[in-house]
Amino acid sequence: MLNTNFYGNTMFILDIFLILSILFCTLVTGFIFTYAVIVMPGFSKLDDKEFLRAFQVTDGIIQNNQPLFMFTWIGSIISVLGTVLCAVVSLELRESWLIILCGVVYLLGVQGITMSIHLPLNNKLQKLVLDELSNQILKEERGNFEEKWNFYNKIRTALAFSVSLLFLVVLTLR
Repeated sequence: MLNTNFYGNTMFILDIFLILSILFCTLVTGFIFTYAVIVMPGFSKLDDKEFLRAFQVTDGIIQNNQPLFMFTWIGSIISVLGTVLCAVVSLELRESWLIILCGVVYLLGVQGITMSIHLPLNNKLQKLVLDELSNQILKEERGNFEEKWNFYNKIRTALAFSVSLLFLVVLTLR
């Protein structure tokens, strides 16, 4: 016999985690969307050295563990993991598959791209001593960085947006 108290509590917890996932994933989506449509296009108007320095400065704020950014970024990971776990525990597969799919897409597609593509690119850029580099090297470093960073940022932005939207759909259908 199903324990309705356990079932009711896990459903309530699932709803809380789903709301938190929507909030945090949407904030992360807004952050990376802003980079895709404002920050990087703005930086693209700068010369090579200015571009690299501007990115070093903005990324440096993030890498120095800016508290609100870190709370939001880590909060998105924890809330998505919690949502998936609650869905697995409290729902049947036919009801939980979309939540599980969203979680996998977010964790691999947004966070995975960040960790495997963006962080290594950002860390390499942070190590550059721009005043010691020739114009040719600055141009090469920018070329190695900018196109790849922007390409993968557009992918993770689309994935993050899709996950936020689908989590909203799941919440409204519950």
